[in-house]
Amino acid sequence: MINGRAISAGFVILAAIACAQGRQCEKVLLTGDDFSAWNDASQWSMAADTYLHPRNENLLSARDGAGVIMNGRGVNVPSLVSKREFGDVRAHIEFMIPKASNSGVYFQGRYEIQIFDSYGDTNVAYPGNECGGIYPRWDENRLVKTYEGHSPKVNTSKPPGQWQTFDCVFRAPRFDNSGKKTANACFIKVFLNGVLIHQNVEVAGPTRASYKNDESAAGPIVLQGDHGPVAFRNVWVVPIDLDKMGLTNPFFAMDTGTIDEAHKTAKSQTQMLKELGYTGIGYWERNPAGGAAGLQEMLTELDNNSLKTFCEYFTIKLDEPNEKYPALLNESIKLLENKNAILLLALSNSKLPKSSREGDDQAVAVIREIADTAHKAGARVALYPHSDAWLETIDDAIRLAEKVNRRNVGVTFNLYHWLKTDHSTKTDIEQTIKKASPFLFVVTINGSTDAGSIETLDKGAFDVYNLLKILNQQGYSGPIGLQGYGLTGDVRENLKRSIDTWRSFSQRLAADQAENL
Repeated sequence: MINGRAISAGFVILAAIACAQGRQCEKVLLTGDDFSAWNDASQWSMAADTYLHPRNENLLSARDGAGVIMNGRGVNVPSLVSKREFGDVRAHIEFMIPKASNSGVYFQGRYEIQIFDSYGDTNVAYPGNECGGIYPRWDENRLVKTYEGHSPKVNTSKPPGQWQTFDCVFRAPRFDNSGKKTANACFIKVFLNGVLIHQNVEVAGPTRASYKNDESAAGPIVLQGDHGPVAFRNVWVVPIDLDKMGLTNPFFAMDTGTIDEAHKTAKSQTQMLKELGYTGIGYWERNPAGGAAGLQEMLTELDNNSLKTFCEYFTIKLDEPNEKYPALLNESIKLLENKNAILLLALSNSKLPKSSREGDDQAVAVIREIADTAHKAGARVALYPHSDAWLETIDDAIRLAEKVNRRNVGVTFNLYHWLKTDHSTKTDIEQTIKKASPFLFVVTINGSTDAGSIETLDKGAFDVYNLLKILNQQGYSGPIGLQGYGLTGDVRENLKRSIDTWRSFSQRLAADQAENL
């Protein structure tokens, strides 16, 4: 980041973004030239490769060397238990079994992904017993003792004697400070041989025959060895923290979507945003509380709730030279001093065609004056494209920001107005974000149709998640605001639906990031 601007030199994969933002990306190799990563491995052996025994399809043979670990011919070989314990992980496991063999991988020593000869087999004894199944739990006191097993979505098992691969993203259970469990363990994604077989499957407790019967925030990787011949190679995990991945941008609400009959005051709005989990608000000069006086009240209530004002929105009418925006802006800037706030400037000029460069000189002079005043207060300016205004498109905003040439002047990407203008010409959104990235200070989003509308974040055909993923790939870490102009209904319900969707987007992105590590 330079002066708050996200700099991108092209496409950056999600894995690189995850590491660049300080997340742990250490690959821990559990198989290699020795057994140093494991506790007692005395009954396991090392090989260069394995293959089906030429005279007994229920056994494996081996070639001398290193890199592959196998449990030999016995069926009672103790399981391998990693010395290191893990919480959330991205894991990769390659395995081979002979005909009719059985093994498993236990995450945290508690939650098993089954390894079984399921090639071409449609006769399942119980859910979770297939290769790739999340093995069931067991309770002697239940009529049906096996329960909560999860079959893979599709059988992608290979024939015995072929190497197969699990790729998994696992989330450990969560606990509060008192040790009470607040969230179950979850297999976020499991791939078998490159095919997704599980997604977001929670496990309420340890599966049957687990190495550990309690639950904790961390535990070992365990490779089962006592159910039949099995070989493993290229077993590695990347420790991660899924809570620190995904959408780490501050998510605030524009006050165009926080006001109704029950929420007219700054106090009622800020308390509601705090309870729902928003990080702050974007203020409009036409807020019912009124101009700078209303802003002062809003700032006080935001401070009382440990929230932040991210931006204040102004419309500048360049065709009205006597318009009193300087006084209101200057007063507001004083109130925003040292709050790292952003002034959103929408520029109109009814005497000129939309996007006309003829108004650039006047606009640049006005923006520089405002930017210089804002700079003294530690504030920034983000030009705000608005459909049907003179400054209508993101290209207009970028052009003016370049001409203004002030370090504290950038642009806003507003999804609704982009859809109403640029999107109608089939402009590619990824190219738009790439072009805007060096100047991007603020992004506002909402649920929308492809043609442009303002809905709660859970509605509309437009793929908002894809936009957020592109922003993440481009390294944008600045604030993202929820647009709510014109929405009807209960604002609390609208805001709750939107932040719930935001959280689901964040979880989805975290899974995508982890998958690419």
